[in-house]
Amino acid sequence: MSTSTLAPIATPRHPWLAVGATGLATFSVVTTEMLPVGLLTPIANALGTSTGSVGLTLTLPSLLAALFAPVVVVAAGGMDRRRILCGLLVLLVLANLASALAPGISWLLAARVLVGFCIGGIWAIAGGLATRLAPEHAIGLATAIIFGGVAAASVLGVPLGALIGELAGWRWAFAAMAVLGLLALMLLIALLPPLPVTSAITPGDFFAQSGNRALQAGLLLTLLLVAGHFMAFTFVRPLLLSLSGFDGPWIGALLFAYGIAGLLGNFLVGLMAAKRLGMTLALIALGLLLVPLVFLGIGNAPVGGGIALLAWGLAYGGVSVGLMTWMIKAAPAAVEVATALFIALFNVGIALGSWAGGQIVDHYALQHLLWLTATVFAAALLLTLTQGARQASRVGDCC
Repeated sequence: MSTSTLAPIATPRHPWLAVGATGLATFSVVTTEMLPVGLLTPIANALGTSTGSVGLTLTLPSLLAALFAPVVVVAAGGMDRRRILCGLLVLLVLANLASALAPGISWLLAARVLVGFCIGGIWAIAGGLATRLAPEHAIGLATAIIFGGVAAASVLGVPLGALIGELAGWRWAFAAMAVLGLLALMLLIALLPPLPVTSAITPGDFFAQSGNRALQAGLLLTLLLVAGHFMAFTFVRPLLLSLSGFDGPWIGALLFAYGIAGLLGNFLVGLMAAKRLGMTLALIALGLLLVPLVFLGIGNAPVGGGIALLAWGLAYGGVSVGLMTWMIKAAPAAVEVATALFIALFNVGIALGSWAGGQIVDHYALQHLLWLTATVFAAALLLTLTQGARQASRVGDCC
């Protein structure tokens, strides 16, 4: 086994503040990524373009993040990762300012290309920082805090961005994100210790993991869980309106409750995964499998739809931290390589799942979408119970 490219670091003076600052950075980048969700119509009206064209501001960064995640860690060479992370936050601030000042859709899309670069790079580096910042016994909790930025962005980031857009205009929503990114940058500068590496990562380091069966299983599981989720969640609004019979004004409150459940799931899995990784991921896959089945069984009424949505948030909330724990255990000597591949497959899953879901919704009924989603989650559960569980035991899992 090769030695790790991550050099030992000095113990941070305030390790949990450093972890929290990293969590704020991930919150900033995920909120920036998802911000257009609540602003599509006003952006389209202001820039004189179609809502579909503005929708590219969501698709483009996700696809590019899949490409840029491995590119950034290779291009970073032997540079201190603290400098890389701070540099990427500077670019994120500039991307949000460029978005706020965009005179047309071409300018906005160019700014979102830069956002995609930042998403891939920040996650590739920040995703594995828990192992360097926190004591060994608390790595699970630290990972949950860092990845809590994903769930917190759903609960707070996107709704607040939409509220700012409604009160002051969509440009001020992007400007506010620039301010938040600047705050995260200042905290990282103040709290993160130097993060040196012993050697640069090369493309050969990625090829060296081609025989790592545990890593391969984790990447396949990532693709299945994320694609299955976004296959259905992209259309959660019509599911709640058309299938469960909720009125439109309920959607915001329901999604907020979903986000709170996701935060809870994130921290529960963070505490469980370090000791019982295989079992934890199997429970996540089982929980996600039950969601479309509950929708199909009792989801044709508001109570059933609400139960399914809360279960969905609780189960999916732990996906990121659970899978990241798998990656760390699968490739402890190549954490940045594993993280970059994880981020790449995660974003491919977002794009593939939302595209496949759109094809089903355009040609079939929502019930067909739920059956396909259940099939994907069943495959994920089977993987965790067979090859995935065995591979996890080989890298230190205790089930």
